[in-house]
This record gives sequence, structure tokens and C-alpha cells, in this order.
Amino acid sequence: MKQEGKREKWKIRLAIFFIILALLAIGALVVIKVFTVKKVEITGNVNCSEETIKEWVLKDEYSWNSLYVYFKNKFVEPEDIPFVDTMEVTLKSPHVLAIKVYEKGLLGCVYMDSLGQNAYFDKDGIVVEMSSDVIEGVPRITGLDVDEIVLYEKLPIKGKNVLKNLLSLTQSLKKYELLPQSINYSKEGSYTLGYGNITVLLGQAKHLNEKILRLSYIMPQLEGQAGTLHLESWTEDTTDISFEKAQ
Repeated sequence: MKQEGKREKWKIRLAIFFIILALLAIGALVVIKVFTVKKVEITGNVNCSEETIKEWVLKDEYSWNSLYVYFKNKFVEPEDIPFVDTMEVTLKSPHVLAIKVYEKGLLGCVYMDSLGQNAYFDKDGIVVEMSSDVIEGVPRITGLDVDEIVLYEKLPIKGKNVLKNLLSLTQSLKKYELLPQSINYSKEGSYTLGYGNITVLLGQAKHLNEKILRLSYIMPQLEGQAGTLHLESWTEDTTDISFEKAQ
């Protein structure tokens, strides 16, 4: 009787083992056959192309499997992608991956002649990207006295409060959606903004926020014109603003 009981237990355990094995095989088959990448939907990208993002996310030999891509990007630290801060990968269906891109906040760039590259910086003055690409909507800063630029370090701009004032200016311009094509800083400490055919003379780093506020009211009125807008003499007491049309 004891021998028969042992055999019955062994048969039950063996049956359970084969059932588990069969379930695992079915599960593996479902993962392999069902979870295949057929479509990738990308949102949030401006400076980085969809093709570049796809190449980076689906770069290894198992990336044909949507479940693998999902868990890889959830638990494995991703490689650096140019101009991208973070990404969120979700499964819309077994065949559709959704990628939400959060790009680095770029407030300006400084061109480095020695490397032939642009050093892009964020709101804190940290160099977040170095690239030969020219990103539309990011102003190029000229006239600065800059030491050797290092990626992920603060811009080494010489001069007391120059970086602080530059960051205050670029943040204010971004707030009012007035980022120009170029910002020139002169040796005298004055700022000049370039908007195509419009040049804006801001003067020195005094009343910058107030000047940008007024600029936000004026710029729509200058659409289609060419010339120089004078804000350099504006103060709270002398509110002189003039526009000198190009000849």
C-alpha cells in the first residue's frame, strides 16, 4: 500500500511538472509569436528624428519582440541619445510600441571653432549636448569670453555675473516665446538680439525682464519689416523706445 501511495504521489508530481512545462511552453510561444513589433508611435520629439529614436530603441537582436523592448527600457538604464533627456516606452498593444520623448531644454548654444561644434546649454548653464547640428529655435550666443567647454559642466564664461545675466535673459525670452536666432554680447556688456531682418538693441543687463516684456508687445507690430529696435535707453523713468527702419 505504501509503495502504491508513493507511486501515486510521484505520478501526480510528474503530471504537475508536465503541466507547468506545457504552460511555460505555451507562454513562451505566445511571447514569441504574439508580441512582435509592427508599429512604433513616437511623440514629444522635436530636435531628434523619429528614425534616430527607433534606431536607438530597437538596436539589438531581440528588439523585434515588443515585450522585451518594454521591459528592457523599464529596468535597464538607456544609452544617451542626442538631445533626449528621458523616454517612456509603453505597450499600446502586443504589436504597437508607444514612445514618449522628453528632450533636453535648450536655451542657447556657443559655437566652438576648435571642434567645429555647438555647445548647447540648459536653464542652469550646464552644457547638455555638443553637436555639429544646428537646432532651429535655439539662439547662437556670440561675443562671450569662454574657456574650454566640457560636456555636462557649467559654461566657463569669464566675467562677473555674465553667465547669470545671460541665463536670466534667455529664460525671459523663452517665457515670452521670443527666442531669437542670435544673441550677441559686446565687450561693453550690451546685448543685441537678431530676428531675421529685425535687430533689437537691449543695452546692458539692467531692466532686462521689463525690456523683454515690452518687446513681447512690440514684435508682432514689426512683422514683415526690417530695421533696428532701440531698447537700450529704456528705464522705468525714461521709457524711450524707437524703431529705425532699414534704408
